Amino acid sequence: MLEPSNLQQLDALSGESAKQYARQLIERLSAQLKTEQAKLKFEQTKNQALNVEIARLKQWRFGSLSESMDSAQAQLFDVKMQAALIEEFKAEDRAADQARQPAKARRQAKRQALPSQLERIEHHYEIEPAVCALGHALQRIGEEISEQLDCVPAKFFVHRHIRGKYTCVCCQTVMAAAMPAQIIDKGIAAAGLLAQVIIAKHDDHLPLFRQEEIYRRSGAFIPRSSMAGWIGQCGVQLEPLAKALCQHLLTQGVLHGDETPVKLLQPGLGKTHQAYMWAWRTSDLCTTERAVVYDFAKSRAGEHARRMLQDYVGTLVTDDYSGYKALFKAGRVLEAGCWAHARRKFFEAHKLNHSEIAKQALDWIGKLYDIERDAKELDDPQRLAIRQARSLPLLEKFKTWLMSQRMQLVNADVTAKAIDYTLKRWGALIVHVNDARVPVDNNAVENAMRPIALGRKNWLFIGSQQAGERAATLMSLIESAKLNGHDAWAYLKDVLTKLPTWPNSRLAELLPHRWVTPAST
Repeated sequence: MLEPSNLQQLDALSGESAKQYARQLIERLSAQLKTEQAKLKFEQTKNQALNVEIARLKQWRFGSLSESMDSAQAQLFDVKMQAALIEEFKAEDRAADQARQPAKARRQAKRQALPSQLERIEHHYEIEPAVCALGHALQRIGEEISEQLDCVPAKFFVHRHIRGKYTCVCCQTVMAAAMPAQIIDKGIAAAGLLAQVIIAKHDDHLPLFRQEEIYRRSGAFIPRSSMAGWIGQCGVQLEPLAKALCQHLLTQGVLHGDETPVKLLQPGLGKTHQAYMWAWRTSDLCTTERAVVYDFAKSRAGEHARRMLQDYVGTLVTDDYSGYKALFKAGRVLEAGCWAHARRKFFEAHKLNHSEIAKQALDWIGKLYDIERDAKELDDPQRLAIRQARSLPLLEKFKTWLMSQRMQLVNADVTAKAIDYTLKRWGALIVHVNDARVPVDNNAVENAMRPIALGRKNWLFIGSQQAGERAATLMSLIESAKLNGHDAWAYLKDVLTKLPTWPNSRLAELLPHRWVTPAST
């Protein structure tokens, strides 16, 4: 800043001394001006970054894709839901514990008669040949009748199992034809109804108290406690199949990984804390035997990823979450980056800050995806060749461009942060160029997270660690069946029908990617 004393000193000088002093004064003032301009630019950039954060928060809070609710109303809604949901989870846990106990130790509950107005489908069983162990002819003296409630979507009907009863006068014995084995021994629910309840809760995201109302309108009253018990027992019975699915998944050369938060109820407190549902999915470019496995954990700690992938050798496509880093440091798992995450940061910079550099970066990434669309239907050698010929030169030019643009931006700039993220992840982002089985992004597993996101808006929280693990088991089978083009209800109905008598040595035949739709389904 030019002070009066500077002018007075300049007036006191003359000749060369005055000129030299003036030059020094100009240089000093120029340096001060540059410093002030740099400070101003920094403050402007900082303000822009803060404005972007405010705009992002407003979008999350008030954006058109989300519906906001007054906090008091939301609290009232949660209280009303909580009591019903807690009872459902407790009933599921009790049923799962009972399913693990010996059959003799289980108490027989008194059940209500099935509604008489429902259609009856009769199944007759007779002893053939009708002779006893000593070869004497059996005489039919009556029949034993038991009933199971079953349904197809929007229709309930009752299976009547009519078993012929025979006696041998000589042996003084009474025998009845055997019934087919059931997934729930002596249960009132047939496989179709069990599959319907499971699908409605874990695929249609309908809590059991809502299902109770829906089924009542169809003419069948099914208490939510009964449905909770069925889900708990089915979850236990299907655990071996889910483990076999996980083993299949871990044999694949390329996997996707991601995690999302869910609320877990704290026992006895009526409060929730944050837990996580992890998802692991096969790559569509690596195999046609698609599978997704969910894993429930109480935290987001990297130990859960290490536990899941402790014996895995291959490539993992993921975001930049630090919980995966220990896996990559061990050397058995290669890290592949996600271009969708990198693109998202440039998209926010352009949308919220109107950054021209970010817009140009989006154009570069768009060209990369154009190449991927052209290569999607090709086989591995052809896809690798097109990536090497087109993607690799494009990415090399893009990196050079990013580095040159970064030099023009200050650290606080939101576009600079997007560039820094991309350059830091560059090694992982270009793995797909040298491996045709690796996709360019992690969208496949993010799509697999959508059922969790939809579900938690309906069931609000998970009732216990056991309930979370059970939900992971059932959703793994449901979503894997859908990935392989099956009707999830038809798949579960068939599996629940066959599983009681299915040999463990052939369990792999019931996995979603190997299951064949029965002709009668």
